[in-house]
Amino acid sequence: MTIDTSTEAQVAAGTETPVRGLRSKRAKAILAGGLVLGVGAAITLAAWNDSEFATGIFAGGAFSIEGSTDGTTFSEHPTEAAAAPLTFAVEADNLAPEEPVYAGFAVQLTAASTYAATVDIEASSTAPIASSLTYSVVTTTTFGCDAASFAAGDALVTDAATTSSTAADIFTLGAATTPVYLCFEVTPAASLPQASPSGSVVWEFSAVSTTPLP
Repeated sequence: MTIDTSTEAQVAAGTETPVRGLRSKRAKAILAGGLVLGVGAAITLAAWNDSEFATGIFAGGAFSIEGSTDGTTFSEHPTEAAAAPLTFAVEADNLAPEEPVYAGFAVQLTAASTYAATVDIEASSTAPIASSLTYSVVTTTTFGCDAASFAAGDALVTDAATTSSTAADIFTLGAATTPVYLCFEVTPAASLPQASPSGSVVWEFSAVSTTPLP
């Protein structure tokens, strides 16, 4: 019987790795691979998600002005055709040179308004008599307008042309249904012709909203 001693000799000489050693290294390689895969899985599972939401509700504010010729009954006069007729203490169709006439007016924000406002006054007229007229405006503490209340008022407009002129930002409306009382003075020039044909002057109160009301 012939016995192959070459493998035993190689092992004894250290030229061949034992089978058990090879299996151990392979097991370590597989285990290392498993650790790498395990780390990758942990990173994936650690991802979290969360969200926040916000919403808003919106609506437009309200804003308008109205006027009164008696300081009590207010209504809107939105066009020239619907202009409120001023009542002068002396008939405005019987003017005399340098003799002023007076009329009161009041302006306020409507009850539905949610914004304050600044107000301009624009005068305009194409009537021939307008070139002989100027106007001034003051504020008064109560409704009413004559020479005495005009003299005691706070000036807003002074000697402005009735043909075409604008007084910008002359007063502020800061609360709904809280009127500003105005006193108009219209003064004929010394050169006013006798029996001048009658003509109308229109004053437009132009309001611009500013800040929200309290």
